Amino acid sequence: MKALKFRKSLSKLVLDGTKKSTWRLFDDKDIKVGNSLELIVWETLQPFAKAVVTKVVEKPLAKLTEEDKEGHETFDSEREMYDTYSRYYNCSVGPETIIKIIWFELL
Repeated sequence: MKALKFRKSLSKLVLDGTKKSTWRLFDDKDIKVGNSLELIVWETLQPFAKAVVTKVVEKPLAKLTEEDKEGHETFDSEREMYDTYSRYYNCSVGPETIIKIIWFELL
């Protein structure tokens, strides 16, 4: 089973069904459709749910569609989105940065 970490505030959105996808810059786990996931709170390293991957897409941030954004937390602007991911990954993130969109269903 593969593990994905979520900030505590986002884990609450996963549990209430609001958040059904995650965007990742570097997929060192090679996540694919059908993979089982253990979801972990980033700050505490405590598991909070299990899920299965239902869809995976890779593309530059600038090419995101409304469909790609469904089930993901929203940002007030593209700048906020880039700044958020720059903080998460400690690197420069912009329109051409490739992300992996991972949709999942809780088990």
